[in-house]
Amino acid sequence: MANNSILSLIDAEIAKLTQVRSLLATTGKAADKVTKHLAKAAKAEKAVKKVKKTKKRRVLSPEARERIAAAQRQRWAARKAK
Repeated sequence: MANNSILSLIDAEIAKLTQVRSLLATTGKAADKVTKHLAKAAKAEKAVKKVKKTKKRRVLSPEARERIAAAQRQRWAARKAK
């Protein structure tokens, strides 16, 4: 692309952004709603991350896993016997 075409694309993008900025500036209530919504979403996301950090995983001992597996095998055998 030639420099002129790149510059014209940039100018068009700047014009679009200027228009959007003026719309947001004139509709302050809409901008406030968006800002409040984004702040609320960020707060909720932060709370979720906090919960995930404090939640610890429980670890089963190998003996406990074997007991659970044996019990499940018994249930399967009982169901298969029927």
